[in-house]
Amino acid sequence: MLDPIILAQILWTGIATSSPYVLLTAGFALTLKVTGLWNFAQAGLMAIAFYTMFFSLNVLAWPVPVAIGVALVLTGAVALAMEVWGLQVLRARKSGNLTFFIFTLILSEFVIYVITLVFGTEPQTLFKSILSPVAIIGNIAVSDWDKLAVVTAAAGLAALWLFMTRTREGQFLVAVSDNAKLAELYGISAQRAYRVVAVVAALFIVAAMYLVGSHGGIVPNSPMELVLTAVIATLLGGIGRVFAAAAAAVVLALIQSFSILVIASRWQNLLLYGFLFAAILLFPRGVRLPRLRLAMRR
Repeated sequence: MLDPIILAQILWTGIATSSPYVLLTAGFALTLKVTGLWNFAQAGLMAIAFYTMFFSLNVLAWPVPVAIGVALVLTGAVALAMEVWGLQVLRARKSGNLTFFIFTLILSEFVIYVITLVFGTEPQTLFKSILSPVAIIGNIAVSDWDKLAVVTAAAGLAALWLFMTRTREGQFLVAVSDNAKLAELYGISAQRAYRVVAVVAALFIVAAMYLVGSHGGIVPNSPMELVLTAVIATLLGGIGRVFAAAAAAVVLALIQSFSILVIASRWQNLLLYGFLFAAILLFPRGVRLPRLRLAMRR
């Protein structure tokens, strides 16, 4: 029988590790909800965010707040440019969904290829040492990174909820996601909503990549795997259900954490692809609990 302390440690570690995935999934699911597009270009934005912070910290020796600020500005600017001079042009041409998919995927691959040429293929971390001070709380090892990650994810989701429910701009995003043409009849600009959601997603991406880069190594192609996790969580949570997708990201991380008890670590990526196939084939509309579904109907 497994020691309860070991199980509790795996549970806590899984929750903390899920934090960057929660942020990435929230940004990806929100973009899908508002624009209706599977925006795989976010993988390229992840690479830009990470390597901007890496260059600022390790080459220019700038302070952490400055490096994060520069990454926020550059990633947000690229996301906005991609929306204005890329996706908006395709919408004007009334391109099909396949065209959008190919455009965002190729754009990410192009960005990752350029970054590979500049920074190489060796794993990189934001800091020379990724060891974090650890405290023992109730026989559970809790690192400073764990606390930062959980607080950042919780604060990000809370801020997103307040933004979507308490601000005019957030409510405009909801209106456009429900029916863009009807929203425009009421004077709400769909183009503005698409630009706003691009910037919001960029903010989540930068926060997530800081957490990822300060905890482990990153290679230029890592963002594609991170996007894959966001896709799976979005499918399991249900398209249009941003916070349910974020919760699904936590569940996925916990399943992967506990799977080390029965599955060797080298099979972890295969497990991830298994979740993707299951989500597409079995839960195309997301996982809905019977009681929750009944409550929603009432």
